[in-house]
Amino acid sequence: MKTFFHKITSFSMALIVLLSTFSFTLDNHYCGDVLVDSSFFGAADSCGMEVQKESSSLDCGLAKKKCCSDETILFDGQDDLKISFEKLSFEQQQFIAAYILTALNSFDGLQENVVPFRGYPPPLLVKDILILDQTFLI
Repeated sequence: MKTFFHKITSFSMALIVLLSTFSFTLDNHYCGDVLVDSSFFGAADSCGMEVQKESSSLDCGLAKKKCCSDETILFDGQDDLKISFEKLSFEQQQFIAAYILTALNSFDGLQENVVPFRGYPPPLLVKDILILDQTFLI
């Protein structure tokens, strides 16, 4: 149960880090006040009202207001997860260098496994001590 909870927690934390660094844009197309199309990838499809030609007559001199509008929303993820080694103080750099050297040198083992009791056989069992003492692991 503990390992299962640990796996779920680590997966959810990795997902949170991934989603916090993920950047995307949301493109919306409005016709008047009504949302016609929304798109995460690429441009939103238009409603077709832009295709109509505006009147070229200068009768009234009034400019016609466009009814369609496009809106782009940018969700910018954080970009400062990677800490540069140059931004650390001198003491922190010394600590990291010493820690890495000791961690690498601690895994240097012997070339051959030395077993000091290899030449000695195990003792012979004359009597079963657990039965004699009536001690049983339950």
